[in-house]
Amino acid sequence: MYFIDWNIVTLNGSSVIMTFLFDWMSLLFMGFVFIISSLVILYSDDYMFGDLNIIRFIFLVLMFVVSMMFLIISPNVISILLGWDGLGLVSYLLVIYYQNVSSYGAGMLTVLSNRVGDVALLMVIAWMINFGSWSFIYYLDFMSGSVEMELISFLVVLAAMTKSAQIPFSSWLPAAMAAPTPVSALVHSSTLVTAGVYLLIRFSPSFSCWLNMILLFISGLTMFMAGLGANFEFDLSSIIALSTLSQLGLMIMTISIGFSGLAFFHLLTHALFKALLFMCAGGVIHSMGDSQDIRIMGGLSIYMPFTSSSLMVSNFALCGMPFLAGFYSSDYILEMFSMSYVNVFGFLLLFLSTGLTVCYSFRLFYFVMCGDFNFVPSYSMIESNYNMVFGMIGLLIMSVLGGGSLMWLICPTPSVICLPYYLKFLTLFVVLVGGWFGYALSGFVFGDNLISIYFYSTSSFVGSMWFMPFFSTYGVSFVPLSIGYDSTSVFDSGWMEYFGGQGFYWILFNLGKINQWFQYNNLKVFLSFFVMWVIILLFFLIY
Repeated sequence: MYFIDWNIVTLNGSSVIMTFLFDWMSLLFMGFVFIISSLVILYSDDYMFGDLNIIRFIFLVLMFVVSMMFLIISPNVISILLGWDGLGLVSYLLVIYYQNVSSYGAGMLTVLSNRVGDVALLMVIAWMINFGSWSFIYYLDFMSGSVEMELISFLVVLAAMTKSAQIPFSSWLPAAMAAPTPVSALVHSSTLVTAGVYLLIRFSPSFSCWLNMILLFISGLTMFMAGLGANFEFDLSSIIALSTLSQLGLMIMTISIGFSGLAFFHLLTHALFKALLFMCAGGVIHSMGDSQDIRIMGGLSIYMPFTSSSLMVSNFALCGMPFLAGFYSSDYILEMFSMSYVNVFGFLLLFLSTGLTVCYSFRLFYFVMCGDFNFVPSYSMIESNYNMVFGMIGLLIMSVLGGGSLMWLICPTPSVICLPYYLKFLTLFVVLVGGWFGYALSGFVFGDNLISIYFYSTSSFVGSMWFMPFFSTYGVSFVPLSIGYDSTSVFDSGWMEYFGGQGFYWILFNLGKINQWFQYNNLKVFLSFFVMWVIILLFFLIY
């Protein structure tokens, strides 16, 4: 572990020092971010071909990577805030990159959800003044258990929940799919959403028992909700976004039971196959004339063999297919979970969510790869361009070989996991049942007897992320908008206007008209005034 202090400026005896932390975790994570971002930029060279602002787009992606670097190598809360806010700002700029109303709405939802976490981090900075330094890494062990550290840990958990889109902040993650696909490949794999998980891993030694229980409960529910919602979704990008949400829940669950190193291992392997999954989805959407509905796809393995193969490799890695990248970390997590002292609710949530993951992966496989092509294009479908293919090949190799290599690096000594045979085979059983159920689900869609119509209220509840997008959009804006409408109708258009501004205006207007009438050069008026004044003068003279 290396600490590097860089003295930026010294003025009147006070120094501004930037501290960098280089250990196995930050260096490995930086390497992965650099690999994935370079392949994404290569991919976007062809994907964004013809875009007039491609230079701006590349610069935004580079700013994103620089912000992530600040976050990774900072043992100091101030410099973490630089990277954290940088990620929030650049993600907003990338989500509204296609300048239309829906992108703007999604961008506002993203940036305002993340502001909650930014405020929590600012409160951490304010509270850490009590310690005499903002370098949190010095205080994690010996201050754990104190009231100050409890509060700081709670605020860090709140910040990480907004950035990693845990319940109740989940709705911004599918909305952020309004950004171009290369951005999604970078954001959802190794940068924005994993920033919260990385912060939790760094702060995990200071978490108390009750905080871990809250974290386990919320992340388990998030994982279950995302897995369930993905089975009701027909938008290709939204399915992959919900799978990201599900995997983030898995990582945070792993941190909450004390295996932060294992969560970091899964974070790295997940970054590889999820970036590949998004790239393949981008290639499919590109060839389908920008259509994302999986119901009009089908038989793509004939038209796009390489993209389909890559999509299936990444999909199987997500399911935990043996000897692909996802297997080494997710199977390890499930077995360590089975061996740990965890309550039955968390245990059930984890294994049910794993089954749901396999379920929506097989459903996606059935819709996109099998059957006939349900869309009759006026052009011939072509495989992706060279740069897109090269970017996908790099990640394909990593998705196949990366898990084993990381296993050697992170766990050089083998772990012996002793479980009874029914627990040992439980993972395999859940995966097989989930796969069968996903295949069965995909067959229910066609025909008149649609299950989702018979159980419409249930399917709309499950398919809309438990109404979370409604709460975070209409739920937040409904009350202020209704108050604004009422105040407008009462004050600006109602009786307050009649007795207020408009009333005064009409009184003065009428008085002005009378005054104007007096001002006319009318002989009768002048004679009347003359007579009146004469009478008044006589009255005063007599008395």
